[in-house]
Amino acid sequence: MRAEDLFGELTGLTAPVILDASLVLHRPRFDGDFRTDSGHGAWYAAHVPGAIHVQVDSDLAFPAATHNHHPPPQALAERLARFGIGPDTPTVVYDSTGGFWAARVWYLLRWIGVPVRVLDGGLSAWRAAGLPLESGATHVRPVAPWRAHPVRDAWIELDDLRGIDCGAGNLVCALSPQAFWGKEPTRYTRRGHIPGSVNVPARELFTDDGLIRPPAEITQRYRDAGTDLGREVILYCGGGISATVNALALAAAGVENVRVYDGSLEEWSADPTLPLLVGYSEGGRR
Repeated sequence: MRAEDLFGELTGLTAPVILDASLVLHRPRFDGDFRTDSGHGAWYAAHVPGAIHVQVDSDLAFPAATHNHHPPPQALAERLARFGIGPDTPTVVYDSTGGFWAARVWYLLRWIGVPVRVLDGGLSAWRAAGLPLESGATHVRPVAPWRAHPVRDAWIELDDLRGIDCGAGNLVCALSPQAFWGKEPTRYTRRGHIPGSVNVPARELFTDDGLIRPPAEITQRYRDAGTDLGREVILYCGGGISATVNALALAAAGVENVRVYDGSLEEWSADPTLPLLVGYSEGGRR
């Protein structure tokens, strides 16, 4: 949604709950270098009026053996209730760190049916529109616990991924080309990409202003990668964050038959028996 539209809703009778999902994920300096900084300080200094900060990697994550996973539906619902979000609560999410964490929260909430939208362009778009900001703490009004269940098939697990046909370009890596081809340090155990996957970088789905590209541009990037958008698209990345950006962009383009491999390379690379490809393929870049 546009910043101006959200501003108009703030004064209405049914103003949405607004989540600021800002989190800083640093570029790795060497293989295995995983560093994050909380976005709480930046949120405290300036945020959309009424926005509540959510620490995505702890508030909305669930530790698994090799990676941080999406919480079970009921655990997710219980955590959302603390932020004042019930099953029918209109919710808007944004961040000030590139849009990736907002996409992650959008994907999680949408999975269990919460009516959620993303502020296109995040806090930068809000500032560019000249709209007012707040600073300091925000009062949170928790809601009663509620029962949750998935409303869409949002995830694919490792065992299922190993059994699918990846020969038609429908396993898509959302990392940068350099990370996809293993040309730069990775946060995870090994470099490279899952055999059979193609590359549609998440960052390239945004304009220079941080807005989601028009639908025709998004679908063309997938077709250029060899993806058949008439079939299910499986998305992965390093740790399940960038992949949700691709899911958000595809939804904006009307493509909904999507699942995310949440373990992504964090899980895949931790198993030395699972292959990873490094460098360009025989026929050149796919």
